[in-house]
Amino acid sequence: MTTTFHGHWRNVPEGTWRWPNFSPAEIACRGTGKLINEPALDKLQALRDRLGKPLIVRSAYRSPEHNRAVGGATRSKHLEGAAFDIAMANHDPVAFEAAAREVGFLGFGFYPRSGFMHVDLGPARQWGERFPVRETAFAAETPPAREVLAASRTMKGGGAAGVATLGAAGVEVAQQLLTETQTAILPLVPYLDTLRWVFIAVALGGIAVTIYARLDDWRRGRR
Repeated sequence: MTTTFHGHWRNVPEGTWRWPNFSPAEIACRGTGKLINEPALDKLQALRDRLGKPLIVRSAYRSPEHNRAVGGATRSKHLEGAAFDIAMANHDPVAFEAAAREVGFLGFGFYPRSGFMHVDLGPARQWGERFPVRETAFAAETPPAREVLAASRTMKGGGAAGVATLGAAGVEVAQQLLTETQTAILPLVPYLDTLRWVFIAVALGGIAVTIYARLDDWRRGRR
């Protein structure tokens, strides 16, 4: 059964939005701002939980007016709020498709040139040319220090424990910055001697230009 939110997404009653990784604004119709279809949102949240990384929603519910404006299919599942177009910029399309099927999505549209995949509640079908297989897998993602800090029970508790958590997060951030800096500098180590002489030459050139300019000013003053 499809449950519909009536009206603009700004009018969603407080406390009724139960999909923590998505906002009403990103799910609502881009043209009218209206929302629709709780079961589809449940599956979208389940997919987000299974993948463990953000889903960038390009299109969700479309009103009939907006669907016509963007050239959508006349019987598009977007009209029912039962479809989502998800960017693949931060996902392996193969893993994404497998996870989407596991949580119950049945319809799949592949748009590699536009960089997104369409998923909907069915009927089961698929269209488009699949994404090319990636040569290298995505690196495992770790939550940023600020997210760890925000979720910390000791930080929420305040006091000395909160200060300790904050200090630990600060050390982590400093370590990350040092690691990134070292990674950027290490490839230059074999060329440091050459770079030193380049810098010396540039500095001497600057001094020579300055002396010449001062001498020229002095000569002009003598004329």
